Amino acid sequence: MSVFNKLHRYRLSIFVLTLWLITVLLLSDGSATSHTTANFSKVKSLKENVLKKTTKNYVTENVSQTVLENGLMVLTKEVHSAPVVSVQMWYKVGSRNEQPGVNGIAHQLEHMMFKGTKNRPIQFGRLFSALGSDSNAFTTYDQTAYYNTAERDKLNALLILEADRMQNALIDAENLESEKRVVISELQGYENSPEYRLNRAVLQTVFPEHPYGLPVGGTKIDVEKFQVKQVQEYYRKFYSPDNAVLVIVGDFDTAKTLKVVKDIFGKIQKSQVSSVKSQVSSVKSQKVSHSPIILREPGANALLQAIYPLPDVNHPDIPALDVMDYILTEGRNSRLNQALVESGIATDVTGSIVSLHEAGWYELSVTAAPGENLKKIDTAMQKAIASVAVQGAKAEEVNRAKAQLEAAVILNNRDITSQAMQLGNDQTTAGDYRYTERYLAAVRRVTATDVQRVTNKYLQQKARFVGNFEPTQIQALEKSNTKLHSTLITENFSTGTPEVASEVVKYLPPVDMKTVPTGLSLTPPEQFKLSNGLEVLLLPDKSTPTVTLSGYIKAGNEFDPEAKAGLASLVAENLMNGTKTRDVLAIAKALDERGASLDFESYREGVEIQGSSLAGDLPVVVQILADVVKNPTFPSKELELTRQQALTDLKEELDDPTEVAKRIFVQSVYPKNHPLHKFATQKSLQRIRREDLVAFKAKHYRPDAMVLALVGDFDPQQVRSLIEAEFGNWQVSGQAPKLEYPVISVPDKIMRVNPVLPGKAQAVTYMGNTGINRRDPRYYAALVLNQILGGDTLSSRLGAEIRDRQGLTYGIYSTFQVGKNVGIFLIEMQTAPEDTTRAINSTRRLLEEIHQQGVTPEELETAKRTLISNYNVSLANPDELSYRILMNQVYGLDKEELRSFVSKIASVTLEQVNQAGRELLHPDKIVVVTAGPTIVADSH
Repeated sequence: MSVFNKLHRYRLSIFVLTLWLITVLLLSDGSATSHTTANFSKVKSLKENVLKKTTKNYVTENVSQTVLENGLMVLTKEVHSAPVVSVQMWYKVGSRNEQPGVNGIAHQLEHMMFKGTKNRPIQFGRLFSALGSDSNAFTTYDQTAYYNTAERDKLNALLILEADRMQNALIDAENLESEKRVVISELQGYENSPEYRLNRAVLQTVFPEHPYGLPVGGTKIDVEKFQVKQVQEYYRKFYSPDNAVLVIVGDFDTAKTLKVVKDIFGKIQKSQVSSVKSQVSSVKSQKVSHSPIILREPGANALLQAIYPLPDVNHPDIPALDVMDYILTEGRNSRLNQALVESGIATDVTGSIVSLHEAGWYELSVTAAPGENLKKIDTAMQKAIASVAVQGAKAEEVNRAKAQLEAAVILNNRDITSQAMQLGNDQTTAGDYRYTERYLAAVRRVTATDVQRVTNKYLQQKARFVGNFEPTQIQALEKSNTKLHSTLITENFSTGTPEVASEVVKYLPPVDMKTVPTGLSLTPPEQFKLSNGLEVLLLPDKSTPTVTLSGYIKAGNEFDPEAKAGLASLVAENLMNGTKTRDVLAIAKALDERGASLDFESYREGVEIQGSSLAGDLPVVVQILADVVKNPTFPSKELELTRQQALTDLKEELDDPTEVAKRIFVQSVYPKNHPLHKFATQKSLQRIRREDLVAFKAKHYRPDAMVLALVGDFDPQQVRSLIEAEFGNWQVSGQAPKLEYPVISVPDKIMRVNPVLPGKAQAVTYMGNTGINRRDPRYYAALVLNQILGGDTLSSRLGAEIRDRQGLTYGIYSTFQVGKNVGIFLIEMQTAPEDTTRAINSTRRLLEEIHQQGVTPEELETAKRTLISNYNVSLANPDELSYRILMNQVYGLDKEELRSFVSKIASVTLEQVNQAGRELLHPDKIVVVTAGPTIVADSH
């Protein structure tokens, strides 16, 4: 239930949506052409087909709007590409409707909406999990949204549950006190971030008399004071059908579904006190101070944030402002990237137009390079902005920005959850679900003159608010290796399953829960291998005019020399920095002109490749991919910039409790002689030379160590010809390098490590031990075991006990991380320092309980249904589908695994799960790492 992550992702896609159409009008073959020019006649016709599909109202095509007598707006959109539906309830209330003293009450209420209802006094996360639904919620400035995506036969059940909690939420003292602790834990996690603290301070200055200046999640001091009556009154006031929008997207019949909606929601009475007005009806212009806000606190890197006030989402200047932002900050060729990052004075710059119901702002964030002065960076930033204001933007820049924005609209809406998010956000923020249509039309009309005008109008130096984060010296990590206290805290521990499966079934709406869901009727991907060993899998999908590419090269961090840890990552990050025929800017331009993307990231066993584009631009993506893996030149200038960014990132990681806990946990599980024990350090990164990258690439980047998987709107034979033309001449000699992993065992006792990071509010704990590999015969039983133990923070045993009942953490999860080699079993949680010991003890007690007593038959069946349903839902997302296809091949699994996964989960027995629990869970032989503030002794 993150307050910010979902908002950022889907808010951006809304504006991106609007801009897609122009992409295909701007595609030039330019610098990205190669010897496969014969394919471009086909590409041209493909682009024309894409244009025909998308010049319609892409987001709102087939959308039906219905308003019930009680005021509930219902938006429906049939999408029959997969047997999946997304049901979302959006309430027009957020932190905008708060005032000082009750800041965070909208977010607190969002949490309470999962605590059950008068009719169903049970954690709703357990009900959604039993339905196999991907369910969550988020609060923003203007709205609170609850989303659920599940198989289509769960549609009615999801509607019933949303209707129930709209009118019958159970808000009592016991649940509120527990959930207030959870919210405070969440807020402490945000406080760990210097960026969050700086942004909050600047926004409070921008909006001193408006709720937009308050943090969306609230503050600890306000949350602690919330009373039951306050939250109940807020619920009655704002959770009313006339203040809500119900969005349904997916595989259903509109007429039948609307009848069901009217039956379920039509009887709910609207509140007599419902209101969506904010506490301040208008945003007044504020006095501007030219002195920056300065935070001097423990941290890693110097930061600069500049915020310019902007008008509301419906203002006609917003489209031109978004184009301006892309010209300034999007991509290697953007003005601020060139002025700040390419010049070496900063390692990162981002920009974001925030367009809300009553106002907005433009936010620029810069991370300084080591040793660089923030004033110097600010001067360079202002100079780059002034160049657009005075000299204007080039037509090429404007066209590229519009292409990027418009392509992103399509690419960000490939799955039905995103499409529903788009509609819900448009309606609740802009007051019109057709907002994206108007926005797209306006973007197409944006000119260079418009960009220059809005830059001069809004990005004036006297109008901006600036904040600087100046880190104080970071102390060396303090570590203590101790045994965990042998005495467990037991007085508050709930034994047995927190809510037995029979209780879950009792409160579920009518659904056939006895039948285990079946798998989707998937066509296996086409598969072929080039003569040089490159493996390719192709799965055509005409549901959207896009292509998703996933790739893998066995050239991961495991091959790093110990003295030069970080080498594999530097190679992957430098592939796009220049080839024998293209420099870094030409590569970026070829992709940006088309709104396409191509990224490489090194992990422990391999380098993963992610790419996406409009269907007509697939040849360009494939050509660039082939060029950068075959012919990289690793220019010295770009290498030094990448090294500087890696060093900056390393400083941030060593100031992040999550990253520190993860690093020490992994190094505690894997001994020093193990390939996965190595992590990059400042010294190892500084030792790496250009010739090291050249040698590593020559040795490990080989066609016989590479797999590609593509899903999307293409003709398989054409794509096969394209790949053969681009990769067929890639030849290497000898055999691909291999590593033998040493055998490792679980610890012989509990090992506790507590690194202390100054200035942090929340502790992060990793606990676990060695696990299994992907081909282990216990893998499917381990998945079921993990789902019961900690697969979901709201419905698992760990979530129900540690989070929901005791209120000790915002999030707790467990997972078996698997690969071709033995992976790890781990549990991750975030806690207040005073709650850490209790949370660890309770977690160990749960592990011991399952290890000794096992799980129940009811838990087994519920977990299997959940896993199967979640799997089916995930395959409706092209990103998930292409990645599954890819990794099945990488792990050497049967070609039928994509379909047989469901039957393998369904056949897991109770005996197999309990045996896995005995063999894989070791409550007294684990590594426990807690990073963050000093752990406070538990007063209990």
